[in-house]
Amino acid sequence: MDGRVTEFAASAAKARFSELLDRAEAGEEITILRHGRVVARLVAPGPAMTVEERRRRGQEFLKWRELHGPTLGPGMTVKQLIEEGRRY
Repeated sequence: MDGRVTEFAASAAKARFSELLDRAEAGEEITILRHGRVVARLVAPGPAMTVEERRRRGQEFLKWRELHGPTLGPGMTVKQLIEEGRRY
């Protein structure tokens, strides 16, 4: 990405969508505003992960979850799950 960021109102983005897709594909980041607030960013996708990379990241997540995830025991109530979630 070349670092350029351009803002468009939602109505203008709708009218120029095809052009904005071309610009995003070329590396520009397009910010879409509605009533002056950012609601979306249009960017080109990054490189796809290989099957091996997805598998490795999945294994890393499972290890992380074992260390940091909530301790879910059989028969936990919704209230207990909520309280457990608040700890993190």
